Amino acid sequence: MQRQVEAYLPTDWGNFNIFAYADSADEPSPHLALAHEDMDVTKPVLLRIHSECMTGDVFHSRRCDCGEQLTSALEMVAEHGGAVIYLRQEGRGIGLINKLKAYNLQNQGLNTVDANTHLGFEVDARQYGLAVEIMNDLGIKRIHLLTNNPLKIEAIENSDIEIVSRKPLLIDPKEENHSYLKTKQELMGHLLNI
Repeated sequence: MQRQVEAYLPTDWGNFNIFAYADSADEPSPHLALAHEDMDVTKPVLLRIHSECMTGDVFHSRRCDCGEQLTSALEMVAEHGGAVIYLRQEGRGIGLINKLKAYNLQNQGLNTVDANTHLGFEVDARQYGLAVEIMNDLGIKRIHLLTNNPLKIEAIENSDIEIVSRKPLLIDPKEENHSYLKTKQELMGHLLNI
């Protein structure tokens, strides 16, 4: 994987530089990094590693907290001159079609963990080493990690990036996602207070 292109991206949250990473320039779904124009890599960078969630990020699904987490992260990194790394690993790495199949199983009473394993997948197949590669390319060496996910913390701790602090990214539960968030807390060890 390597940086394919960098471009200027003004957004509702502020001005960013967007970087696309892939093995080749014709990759239709590259991993992305949005670095705020005020990011200073000589200081610890407020950073969010966000895995793609089309249903939450784009369509504002109330089944999860992903879209709200992304919005909050963009607000926070804009305020503090940070960055968001957007990894294209939909549905905890199983892809959008299988994620929608998992939704159907959840509608039948399975939780998000059991739905993934019922379909023959790992509970969470995402890879965060990709984010480490991107941080290294951007010159980011020390971070304030914006996460509730212990797997992200572990991946960074096993790299050459220093976690100066972990910042929680808590979204108030809704009726539609309360059991989903409870499952993330109880079965996946996410650092939540549901």
